[in-house]
Amino acid sequence: MTKADAFSSARTLVAIATYNEKENLPSLVDAVREALPNADILVIDDKSPDGTGEWADERAALDAHFSVLHREGKLGLGSAAKAAIGYAIQHDYQVMATLDADWSHPPAELPSLIALLSEAEVAIGSRYCTGGKIEGWPLRRRIVSRVVNGAARWLLRLPTSDSSGAFRAYRVEALRKIDLESLKCKGYAYLEEILWLLKRTGARLGESPITFTERRAGKSKINVREAALALGMMIRLGCAEWFGLGRS
Repeated sequence: MTKADAFSSARTLVAIATYNEKENLPSLVDAVREALPNADILVIDDKSPDGTGEWADERAALDAHFSVLHREGKLGLGSAAKAAIGYAIQHDYQVMATLDADWSHPPAELPSLIALLSEAEVAIGSRYCTGGKIEGWPLRRRIVSRVVNGAARWLLRLPTSDSSGAFRAYRVEALRKIDLESLKCKGYAYLEEILWLLKRTGARLGESPITFTERRAGKSKINVREAALALGMMIRLGCAEWFGLGRS
């Protein structure tokens, strides 16, 4: 058995954070199940008013490998990821994968992403490495994304071309090495923050190309404010990276 084969059979959790994704989630869950028949799926729902949480409860009642964490309001992607990491550690998973609930990430690529964990502790489905691409984005969003990822490389010295995408797989043993309480960002800025924290533990970061597409239904939660928060976070962490200063 090769190392890649070993990770393909690892005990795996696929975590999906949701807020008003009832139009997208049922078909996405089916696609994840098709890609990874033996994986467990965890939905972290922030009290979606559109009934996403209720649908997830109905699915969980029929599927022993499907679970739901209900939260008392819209608490942000970063805090949802933190909850998922805690769940993966507590339940002794070997691999945790994450993807957006809106179909912007291709579930069929999950096996390839997890196989990359034979070479790295973190595998990133990348829009910007060789072979990756984006479909359906306006120019402004492309520019903002490039600026954020450029800042991640320069300020945080991250070696990855795509540090702001949520399509990832992690070795849970690597996640155990970071202090979850040190993960401060509640929104999308956690995506760069957690890579920085993992890099500082010596974790290797790998990338695999994907085609990122605009969401199928519903409204995007990303905005200029989230990008500004990410840049502000990276400036603070950059001080620690470059000058050895504290994070506060």
